[in-house]
Amino acid sequence: MASGYGVNGGVPRCFVYWQEFQKCYAQTDVPLQCRPQADDYLECLHHTKEIARAKAVKAEFVKKAEHQAHEGRKAADILADGVIVGVGLIQRE
Repeated sequence: MASGYGVNGGVPRCFVYWQEFQKCYAQTDVPLQCRPQADDYLECLHHTKEIARAKAVKAEFVKKAEHQAHEGRKAADILADGVIVGVGLIQRE
C-alpha cells in the first residue's frame, strides 16, 4: 500500500479507510479523537474482529455438535443395553 496502488493496480481495498483516518488526523488537535477511524483502518487491514467473531461462532458450533453427539451416545447406550425405546406415539400407563 505504500505505493498507493492495490495488488492488481487501482485503488487498494483499505484506501478509503486510510483517507478517512488521514483526513481526521489532519483536522484535529487531539489525535485520540481519530481512534474510531484508525480502528476501522486496522480492521480492514488485519480483520482481527472478524476473525475473533468467526472463532467464537466456530467454538459454539463445535460445542453444540459435541453436546448432540453426547446425547446421541446416551441413546445408543440405551439401545445397546436392550431396553426398548419408545418414540412417544403410544401412551403406556
